[in-house]
Amino acid sequence: MKDLRTPPGRAGRMRLRHSLDVARRGADLLDQKLRILRARHETLLAAEASARDAWHERLREAETWLRRGLLLGGDEALEAPAPVHPAEIDVVRTSTMGVRHPETATCVLPRREPDTPAPANTALVHAEAAYAEAVRAAAAHAVARAAAREIGAEVLRTRQRVRALQRHWIPRLEHALARADAALEQSEHEDAVRRRWAARAPDARG
Repeated sequence: MKDLRTPPGRAGRMRLRHSLDVARRGADLLDQKLRILRARHETLLAAEASARDAWHERLREAETWLRRGLLLGGDEALEAPAPVHPAEIDVVRTSTMGVRHPETATCVLPRREPDTPAPANTALVHAEAAYAEAVRAAAAHAVARAAAREIGAEVLRTRQRVRALQRHWIPRLEHALARADAALEQSEHEDAVRRRWAARAPDARG
């Protein structure tokens, strides 16, 4: 926390009032940001769950077709050469309340080379296509998960800042301002008493 040392008198009180106003405005803005981030986080968590379900469903379909293909063609049906080029994933990022996070992913899978043998049976053709969809679904889930995590982390950071302001910094400023007001009031009262005594002094001498 920042040091609360301030100059005495009206200058110190004005500085405290300004600091308190700034802290309250900051807490209000952060609280608004927190509400927006929470709503966005809930949306992203739902999207992550949906993407995970879709990925698992595509994977189950692919595995089902693969088992059928192996029943038809045996293990040697998988001895076809693997693609030369790996899959490529392009991730587009966006920003929510200043927080950068992934938004979408485009997955490009390698095409079968002209001289590459086709799958041994129809079931394996379906398995190949289903695994391609599973890879795309996995990329979409990875993006949704990363986005939910990054926004979730910002929710935690923002909540901590709001709490620090509302529970610690603002009360300290309010307490310091109350003491400054009391000290200034006491000082002004003492000055008034001294002025009255000074005004009476000539009468007392006379």
